[in-house]
Amino acid sequence: MSEGSRGSPLAFGQVVIGPPGSGKTTYCQAMGAFLGRLGRSVAVVNLDPANESLPGPCALDIAELVTLPDVMGSLGLGPNGGLLYCMEYLEANADWLRERLQALRGHYVLFDCPGQVELYTHHGALKNVLAQLAKWNFRLAAVHLVDSHYCTDPGKFISVLCTSLCTMLHVELPHVNVLSKMDLIEQYGKLAFNLDYYTEVLDLSYLVDHLASDPFFRNFRRLNEKLVEVIEDYSLVSFVPLNVQDKQSMKQVMQAVDKANGYSFGDQEHRSLEALMSAAVGADFHFSSTLAVQEKYVQSQDKAVEEEVMDL
Repeated sequence: MSEGSRGSPLAFGQVVIGPPGSGKTTYCQAMGAFLGRLGRSVAVVNLDPANESLPGPCALDIAELVTLPDVMGSLGLGPNGGLLYCMEYLEANADWLRERLQALRGHYVLFDCPGQVELYTHHGALKNVLAQLAKWNFRLAAVHLVDSHYCTDPGKFISVLCTSLCTMLHVELPHVNVLSKMDLIEQYGKLAFNLDYYTEVLDLSYLVDHLASDPFFRNFRRLNEKLVEVIEDYSLVSFVPLNVQDKQSMKQVMQAVDKANGYSFGDQEHRSLEALMSAAVGADFHFSSTLAVQEKYVQSQDKAVEEEVMDL
C-alpha cells in the first residue's frame, strides 16, 4: 500500500448513500462479497444508527457509539431529529471513529450510510465526517443509489435529478450515481424513452414535453423547465444501471467507482490494458453497460406483450 502525503497509508473505499429503501445495505453486502471474490480485503462499516438488523458481517458498527432508539428515548426526538443528532454526535466523537478505523488499514472500506436525504443536501455533520476521512488518507467515492422505479414517472425523475445534483455539490466527493434494482424495473411500468436516455440524462426538454401531456403537470411546465435548465447547466448527473444479481452489472459499477476514487490507477492489484482503457474511455463504457441492461429490459417487455396477446 502506497504512502499518503500525511504519513498514513492510503485506504480506498466507497461511501454508499441514498434515500431509504434504495438498497444501500444490500449493495454493501453484495459489493463486499463481489470484491472479496476478486481478492480484495473488504470491510463493511455501518454508519446508520437506525440500522438494527444487519444482514451480514460488519467490521465496525456505529451502534457501539450511539443508536437512534437511545437518542429518541433519552432526548424525546423524532426519527429525523434523532438521526441528525446521531450524525452530529459522530462528528463530535471523530477520534472514536479514527481509532476504530485504524484496525481496518489495508482493507477496502464500504461505508453504509443513513438514508435521510437532508444529510446529503444541506446538513453539515456527515459531510464534515467525510472530510475528516479524507484527512486521514481515505480515498473515497460517493456511490449514490437511486431506485430505478423513478424512471417510470417523469415528474419523480426530475426530482431525483435535482436531489442527485444537490448531493453531488454538497458532499464534495468523487461521485457515481447508480440506478439500483434494475432487475425489477419491468414491474414498475413501461419507460417513456430508452434506458440510455435516463442513464446519460439526455435532452430533458423531451421529458418536459412528456410531462405536459399530464393535466396535473401541465400547470407546472414553467417550473419544470427551470429545474431542467439547472440540471443541464451543471451537466454533472448521469447514472450507471445496477442489478446486484448480475456479475457483469456489478463489475461495471465497480469499474466506475474504481475510476472515481483512483483505485484503478494504483498498484494494489494487477491492472490489465483493458481495465485501464475502460477507466479512460468513459463514454464507451457507460454505453455498453446501459445497452446490456436495455436489451434485458426490452426482452422482458416483449415477453409481456406476447403473453397479453396469447391471453386474448
